[in-house]
Amino acid sequence: MIVNEIIDGDAEQIIQENSQLKELFNTTVMITGASGMVGSYFLYTLVKLNEDYSANIKILPLIRNLNRLKQEIIDKDYVCPIVQDVIDEIKYDGDVDYVIHAAGPASPKIMREKPVETNFANTLGAANTLMFSKNHNVRGYLFISSREIYGDPNENQKYFTEYGRLGFIDPLIPRNGYAEGKKAAENMCSGFKSEYGLNTKIVRLAHTYGPGMSVDDGRVQADFLKNILNNEDITLKSDGSSVRTYTYISDAVSAMFKVLLQSEDIVYNIADERNEVSIKQLAEIMVDIYPEKKLKLVFDIEDDKNKGYAPFKFGILSTEKIKKELNWSAKYSVKNGFKRTLEYLMLEEEN
Repeated sequence: MIVNEIIDGDAEQIIQENSQLKELFNTTVMITGASGMVGSYFLYTLVKLNEDYSANIKILPLIRNLNRLKQEIIDKDYVCPIVQDVIDEIKYDGDVDYVIHAAGPASPKIMREKPVETNFANTLGAANTLMFSKNHNVRGYLFISSREIYGDPNENQKYFTEYGRLGFIDPLIPRNGYAEGKKAAENMCSGFKSEYGLNTKIVRLAHTYGPGMSVDDGRVQADFLKNILNNEDITLKSDGSSVRTYTYISDAVSAMFKVLLQSEDIVYNIADERNEVSIKQLAEIMVDIYPEKKLKLVFDIEDDKNKGYAPFKFGILSTEKIKKELNWSAKYSVKNGFKRTLEYLMLEEEN
């Protein structure tokens, strides 16, 4: 078992849903941002493939702080960490078959307080990993993009499709360095594919959650999780009308492996329209997970313009394409996914 039973079960789900993972056997895979929620799930899945399925995958986690990887992972002889910042030229001379570029800030606090560093992580990080992939002639490159590249929807527009019209993003708002950086990185992915024939793939994630996310990163779902863990009433700082979709991490990573190894096109949305809820509805669902706690939902509305939250309140990602072309569907409902996340957090507290 890897790390704990929740993550181990999630990794097994991903493996069972992706027969094409056999293509990774006897290869070398680099994962940037390997200590973050998304990157760590790629890492844990590859570890489980090695431990339980004799995959013989050499794993290169590129990470700024080695202490953020669990020691039991570092101790694996097939795990070879590369300790550096992704905004610097990547130093590794060995063969690499696949690059999964998951590094980048996920915290609204960082996006608000460090807009330059946020932009650099998305732009320079993409440039360095793409150039590295070109120079190492990799078989596949996956870039983790975001719903935020779509901006605000146009009037009467509910869904964003991969090749539809983008909404408005004001480039002079520093917080939008995250979205603008992701857009620039996507353009680089397209350029490297066109000019150099690099097999680049892009996934645009809607709100994704699960084990590995920080309860202190400033996102509302993180705040709600912290409230539940601390037996506190959930406090909404707005009217909670913003509508989002929430995708559990194992469902999202399962979809991303399909895109990397199975897809023919370059870009795919990943979300779960079944889990379309307002922030207020999400808070109500979270309270309902543990009714025995008798927690309540309370409002303390304040000016949130400078809080760093995602500035785009509406606009849902259409996933018709990935469902039709790659036969993907999500397993977890919002309630079951957040319950699983809370179970993981409780296990971590016990340890």
